[in-house]
Amino acid sequence: MISPARISQVIPDSIAAEVGFTPGDAIVSINGSQLRDLIDYQFLCADEILELEVLDEAGKIHHIEIEKDYDDDLGLEFATALFDGLIQCNNRCPFCFIDQQPPGKRESLYFKDDDYRLSFLYGSYLTLTNLSPREWQRIEQMRLSPLYVSVHATEPEVRIRLLKNPRAGEILSQLGWFQERRLQIHAQIVLCPGINDGTHLKKTLRDLASFHTGELPAVASVAVVPVGLTKFRPQEDELIPVSREKAREVISQVRSLQQEFRQKFGSTFAWLADEWFLIAGEDLPHESEYEDYPQIDNGVGSIQLFVKQFMDVANQLLPQKVPPRKFSWVVGNAVERAFQPILSRLNSVSGLEVEMCALSSDYWGQKITVTGLLTGHDLITKLQGRNLGAGILLPTVMLKHGELVFLDDISVEEVSRQLHTTIFPVSGAEEFIKTCISPLATPQI
Repeated sequence: MISPARISQVIPDSIAAEVGFTPGDAIVSINGSQLRDLIDYQFLCADEILELEVLDEAGKIHHIEIEKDYDDDLGLEFATALFDGLIQCNNRCPFCFIDQQPPGKRESLYFKDDDYRLSFLYGSYLTLTNLSPREWQRIEQMRLSPLYVSVHATEPEVRIRLLKNPRAGEILSQLGWFQERRLQIHAQIVLCPGINDGTHLKKTLRDLASFHTGELPAVASVAVVPVGLTKFRPQEDELIPVSREKAREVISQVRSLQQEFRQKFGSTFAWLADEWFLIAGEDLPHESEYEDYPQIDNGVGSIQLFVKQFMDVANQLLPQKVPPRKFSWVVGNAVERAFQPILSRLNSVSGLEVEMCALSSDYWGQKITVTGLLTGHDLITKLQGRNLGAGILLPTVMLKHGELVFLDDISVEEVSRQLHTTIFPVSGAEEFIKTCISPLATPQI
């Protein structure tokens, strides 16, 4: 069922602001067409003449005509990108993070989507097993490319075992569908030791590479990601965690294939997520090896890119001296070694002391933890009673998007209260540095 597109924000000085739109209004149709999602909105709004049917908060219908230049944006933002509901996932992947969470948390944490529109708009991964013929047709007609696809394995029996869905075995013919229509995907492989590793991984990467041909390759890139497990996962899931030895084995295997791909394509094509090197205790590849970061959202090169961005900004913004102050910088213990250059650069400033608090997550039951999975519970239990200085520098990757809430539903305000300290959520290198050197960092809670 399609619901009117509820407006959450009207950009100041925009066309929509001039017309008189207000948050709470909802668009019923544009030029007679109902909007299924943000894709429809963007497509229909490209026209020069728009006839809009709008429902205001009082329930009254308005008909509005707008003339504008082609492709001019109206200046509207919406409460959700999908107006006809989420395409839910019907797979039962044992490594799905949704199923590895404790019960009783906020409802949105348990939504299992497999929606091609979120893949196109935001780069989220889908499996292609939940698409109806109508959705395949829409992808083709609207040229929704690239999409981001969880492949995991190309051998039908292995992929069916991983997704617990008989339709999962169709992946090679589906990739052929993209190739025939000159549409692209970026692929990921979540590697589960004993299931899709070894010879299965080698075959999957070579199968995917067979679609990396022509001016517009159907498979543009691949990321190999280690399975992440928590203590809340079902015990009968047949999964085992990635050991240091397994990580080193995978690194060696993929690097050998990367050399083969570079000779053939002039590109690395298949990439290892940073986590492999952190688990293995090995140095990360140099920043220059990541080309144009095609798999940055899968954690491929994100650490080296952040270090590079930090150093660039630090050379511009960091003074030689600041009035004395101390901060505690909370990160996952997985990046403790990789972030030492950042720590050293900060502490080279006279008067500035930054202590890195590299934590694992007791909440998830992980010995090695990436920063984004640290919870409020972890901070409270591990930092209690410590001298945290002027406050905690908190990477916003730990928080729910747009809200000051951790993955375990504990608020930043509650953590601040229990630790008797100020918390400074920081996003990106520039905000991080400016918070460290500001005359008196202002609490953001």
